[in-house]
Amino acid sequence: MVDRVVGNMPDSKVTDLEAAVERIDSGSSVAMGLALEHAIPFAAGHELIRQETDDLTLIGPISDLLFDQLVAADLVDSVRAAWVGNVSAGTGYNFRRAVEAGDLTVENHSNFSIALSLKAGAMGVPYLPTRSLLGSDIFEENDQFKATEDPYSGDRIALVPAIRPDWTVVHVQRASPYGDAHFWGNSGVMIEAADAADHTLVIAEDIVEPEVIKSDPSRTMITRDSVTAVTEVPCGAHPSPLAGRYNRDNDYYLDYAKRTSSQEEAASWLDEWVYGVSDRAEYMEKIDRDLGISDPTVAAEVEYGQ
Repeated sequence: MVDRVVGNMPDSKVTDLEAAVERIDSGSSVAMGLALEHAIPFAAGHELIRQETDDLTLIGPISDLLFDQLVAADLVDSVRAAWVGNVSAGTGYNFRRAVEAGDLTVENHSNFSIALSLKAGAMGVPYLPTRSLLGSDIFEENDQFKATEDPYSGDRIALVPAIRPDWTVVHVQRASPYGDAHFWGNSGVMIEAADAADHTLVIAEDIVEPEVIKSDPSRTMITRDSVTAVTEVPCGAHPSPLAGRYNRDNDYYLDYAKRTSSQEEAASWLDEWVYGVSDRAEYMEKIDRDLGISDPTVAAEVEYGQ
């Protein structure tokens, strides 16, 4: 158990979720769902829907249901991703309908090319080279990639352009009021996206005293210099899992697939689960099932000296 922060601190970046999301303007490019099926910031996505922040460009490798829900709310102009859908049930019906209707621009990526794009953005370089895309037909679907001759070896090589999101939104286990964040479990391209973005919103299960973060510096995956705002939202990654805190809610994914096969059903789902709740606490009251870790394991103790 860690000590919770009480009271205000100088230079604190803490705000509530509603105020934090209000900073994201319509027309922004937003990177989310960066840890693949883990730690997806659903609470922030639902707040974007409630605030009707539209004309968004969504960026991520595998966003699971989050991008599909934002598309269902008619807030998305384009998607730059490797995959969008429902991992448990396959298709994300809202995303599919929008693509088939020509209402959505899709820039097709592989998981690796998204990682390279965000890494290039974080490094401040215009592109990064790779050979891995040369064996695919992705050049036919994404004209942003360039195949050229390596000036050193003369070999054919692919160039993947940088992506620099306006905002990156991440969910972590804990953070200090200043934005230094502890995270464990699969991180995907979360760190690269935070470093590449103009602004980063950190959503934490717990906001803790800075001494807690300092006690384990190697677990600090995001530092304050990358962070614009911090907000505490317990269970803010549900229905995705968060290592050490809660399991994946498989029933939620299956229920969502059953209830969003038509546009009218999707609108009804949003009315109940997004517009119909005032905050995350009310949302979790509706979930009303235990998703806790049934058999927790603890990492071996480490020692630091002074």
